Amino acid sequence: MKLYKWLGWLGLSGLLVLCFSLPTMSQNPKAEGEFAKATFAGGCFWCMEHPFDELEGVVSTTSGYTGGHKENPTYPEVSAGGTGHTEAVQIVYDPKKITYRELLKVYWRNTDPTVSDAQFCDHGTQYRPEIFYHNEEQQKQAEESKKEIEDIKTFPQPIVTKITKATTFYPAEDYHQNYYQTNPIRYKFYRLACGRDARLAELWGKA
Repeated sequence: MKLYKWLGWLGLSGLLVLCFSLPTMSQNPKAEGEFAKATFAGGCFWCMEHPFDELEGVVSTTSGYTGGHKENPTYPEVSAGGTGHTEAVQIVYDPKKITYRELLKVYWRNTDPTVSDAQFCDHGTQYRPEIFYHNEEQQKQAEESKKEIEDIKTFPQPIVTKITKATTFYPAEDYHQNYYQTNPIRYKFYRLACGRDARLAELWGKA
């Protein structure tokens, strides 16, 4: 009987510790809408996570698919080009630490905005560059930033990147997430072989 009482007391104590250790809604700023989302397509999503992960104020980056017509698409389906989706990265960020305008600046300089249905060595609409806005303010800032780039660009080709209202974003399979960290050698080889950095330097100058 004493053993049962002791076990009961231990269980109650553990429950109390668990309850008091769990975060409340006020401790979770994402739950209160203090974070915002940005969605960008710029070719291979492996290469788009890295530049945003380095920014202070970015909470997370997720590789995925958006802008298509099929529900819950898989990587083989998207890469075949039949679903209408493009590879994209969705960014959760803290607007108090980094602005959408700053994210746009990083976006432009990590894409080739002169091609509509390809990025670097990857060709097809599934690799098209595109900005997906989540509200009217993002749309306004995206269009303004595109106009600014058009005014100051040093390359002769026109900018063809589309600015589109965000639709459903489907996270890619787990093995695609944080690929530059989980498979650094393959990632670096792909990036080099694809000519991504060489073309970016040609367009925007060396970082």
